[in-house]
Amino acid sequence: MEKYLIVIAGPTAIGKTDLSLSIAKKYATDILSCDSRQFYKEMNIGTAVPSIDELAQVKHHFIQNLSIEQNYSVGKFELDALKKIEVLHQTKDVIIMVGGSGLYIDAVCRGLDDFPDVPEELRDELNLRFKNEGIEPLKAQLIELDPEYHKEVDRANPHRIIRALEICISTGKSYSSFRKQQKKKRKFKTIKLILSRDRDILYTRINQRVDMMMAEGLLEEAKNVYEYRANNALQTVGYKELFAYFDGEWDLETAVSEIKKNTRRYAKRQMTWFRRDPETVFFNPSDESEIMNYLDENIKD
Repeated sequence: MEKYLIVIAGPTAIGKTDLSLSIAKKYATDILSCDSRQFYKEMNIGTAVPSIDELAQVKHHFIQNLSIEQNYSVGKFELDALKKIEVLHQTKDVIIMVGGSGLYIDAVCRGLDDFPDVPEELRDELNLRFKNEGIEPLKAQLIELDPEYHKEVDRANPHRIIRALEICISTGKSYSSFRKQQKKKRKFKTIKLILSRDRDILYTRINQRVDMMMAEGLLEEAKNVYEYRANNALQTVGYKELFAYFDGEWDLETAVSEIKKNTRRYAKRQMTWFRRDPETVFFNPSDESEIMNYLDENIKD
């Protein structure tokens, strides 16, 4: 039988976990997380890691397997995930991969693009600008040099902004132009399911999730990792806003409001990323029977 990787992707709070568990049980298989925020064991509440009960129902991989003190890249994840998929495919014909990190999904399914080397002094210069001027001037420069990528990138993540500017400045070409190279061959067939809901419903779910996270102790979790706030793993929505509260920039009510707003913006950028992929098929997560029928039609015994 041909080997398959079912990718279940979509914006935050869309309902990926419940659907992935149902599909994994249907095929008696494992789940790989490709949510780059869920790799870190110190980040639990703010990354919406599956519950203990959910993790017990199906074997998961790449969930809280790292520390925020470790350096981990999308390139390393590509290698680790492909190795894990090859091992699992020895005993399972179908594997599930779940997450909302489009770049990490692309790395596994298509392979990373080959980017040119960047002068170390340019990287140092951009990092110094970020330290002295903040992220806004860098975002403005990215809009000018690569408006296409600016629409998709997590604009709250300075690492991603700086990486794109490194390429734009050093090559004189847009970062996007290096992301359109030929898809690399894989030993499995990929089926990509992108989950989508009405925007108002999604935004309501996001707001409710943030309130739930705060009730479950997100403030204390952010306090526990505050000393590591400069680490790349913590350059993410839900933590940066609370760090600003700790620094006295906002009151707590404002910080929570900013988490909700920035999470909604992040969800919008996630959907922009997923819509550009012609291989994806969109489903409402509530249409589980339709999704199962689609998988039955496309997975051959």
